[in-house]
Amino acid sequence: MNMKIAIGSDHGGFELKKEIIEYFKEKGYQYKDYGTYTTASVDYPDIGLAVAEAVKNKEADRGIVICGTGIGIGISANKVPGIRCAMLSDIYSAQMTREHNDANMMALGGRTMGAGLAIMIVDKFLNTDFSYEQRHQRRIDKITEIEKKYNK
Repeated sequence: MNMKIAIGSDHGGFELKKEIIEYFKEKGYQYKDYGTYTTASVDYPDIGLAVAEAVKNKEADRGIVICGTGIGIGISANKVPGIRCAMLSDIYSAQMTREHNDANMMALGGRTMGAGLAIMIVDKFLNTDFSYEQRHQRRIDKITEIEKKYNK
């Protein structure tokens, strides 16, 4: 797999990020870690932005962001036009957001789930393709139009 993955976390997601990076190494995935690199407190919007910009600028094919709940960092990433970051806590949603929403990023909660479940979610997200059905593309196009309306 030639997919490039951008990953980042704040202090609340640091430990889970380390576990996911070990999974990447085992599977041979290419990745870049956008921080943080310790458990010292940092602001999650900075990390969410860095990962989202890497995906937007095509330095990475997909992005993964992690904070305590995944919510704040995911909201931050979604402020970047062209990013569709899904907050995920189950495997089915990981599959559906790829098939139906063509999500290019995912957010996880480092304090809300264990590494085993998180890795299963990551695996499903990375290994599910967009369905390319017309109805799904039409809906994604509408999301893009909303972005254009408010990002002038």
